[in-house]
Amino acid sequence: MGNCLGTKVKAESPSPAAFSSGGESQYSSSKANDSSVSSSKVSASSLPSTPRSEDDILSSSNLKSFTFHDLRTATRNFRPDSMLGEGGFGSVFKGWIDEITLAAAKPGTGLVIAVKKLKQEGFQGHREWLAEVNYLGHLSHPNLVKLLGYCLEDEQRLLAYEFMPRGSLENHLFRRSSYYQPLPWNIRMMIALGAAKGLAFLHSGKGKAKVIYRDFKTSNVLLDSNYNAKLSDFGLAKDGPIGDKSHVSTRIMGTYGYAAPEYLSTGHLTSRSDVYSFGVVLLELLTGRRAIDRNQPSGQHYLVEWAKPYLTSKSKRSTTNMMDPRLEGQYPATGAQKTAALALQCLSMEAKDRPTMDQVVTALEQLQDAKDG
Repeated sequence: MGNCLGTKVKAESPSPAAFSSGGESQYSSSKANDSSVSSSKVSASSLPSTPRSEDDILSSSNLKSFTFHDLRTATRNFRPDSMLGEGGFGSVFKGWIDEITLAAAKPGTGLVIAVKKLKQEGFQGHREWLAEVNYLGHLSHPNLVKLLGYCLEDEQRLLAYEFMPRGSLENHLFRRSSYYQPLPWNIRMMIALGAAKGLAFLHSGKGKAKVIYRDFKTSNVLLDSNYNAKLSDFGLAKDGPIGDKSHVSTRIMGTYGYAAPEYLSTGHLTSRSDVYSFGVVLLELLTGRRAIDRNQPSGQHYLVEWAKPYLTSKSKRSTTNMMDPRLEGQYPATGAQKTAALALQCLSMEAKDRPTMDQVVTALEQLQDAKDG
């Protein structure tokens, strides 16, 4: 979902070529219920730890099965002026449904939704569509976007989400327009905490199976009207390792610049792979720079490589020198230094040296509670 939907490139073999070169601007979706990022209310019906058939997934989800006519009517026949974004998966359209019956409603009335319409090509797209239904049909948390229903009719595959009125974190950090004003420090840290809570919930196994998100990036962090962060796009999510297994072996897929080095080199996926990706996004929040930006001077294209000398420097001014100039110095020095130190931990080359997402949540909560941060 988003101002732009996945431009990720997939591959069957574990090759870095399976990656896209950066984030895609993502729209967002739902009846903004503005649930607080500090809310501890979570729920999940039992997610099985083994792959299931399509029929099992669709019949056991807690979602409405829409007809194609339902969603075509809700979006005014997918009119161009209803489009919220476009990407590799397909296009996203704004629509309206009745809050009680979920039937199509007149524009401007009822519940606002976002409808993602799959391009009619390829098995991979269907597999990602099914993964979204599988995970978001069972998992519920204030920091996960809410999937309301799906449509599987002939060759049509669509998903209907809550509408997230402020769009993606990517747009707010990197898009230059009068609509996207620079995010102040406290909002950036609130977004980081909310996203961290979403990842921590997925890793917790409270839905029975631990879930590895696998594609954490700014375009997949959507914002409600109060800037509460919700994770979207579960097309690449995977069940975590079971029993005494240390990792999941999988095709290498995701987005360049965010993927953990050990995952790129081995295809071994763990929850610490998500932690690395979170560290990259934390750097983007601090610096206002993209994970990969070819427009930067030579030697500065890759954010992690560019930032490492600042992060490891003993100089107290090193953090100041890497901060987003759009903040105009309006941030707590100590809070910024501690956030930079947390990012460095998340970006450890050895997965075992990274904190868990629960530890990241605790660190960010302590920073928010601090008088200067």
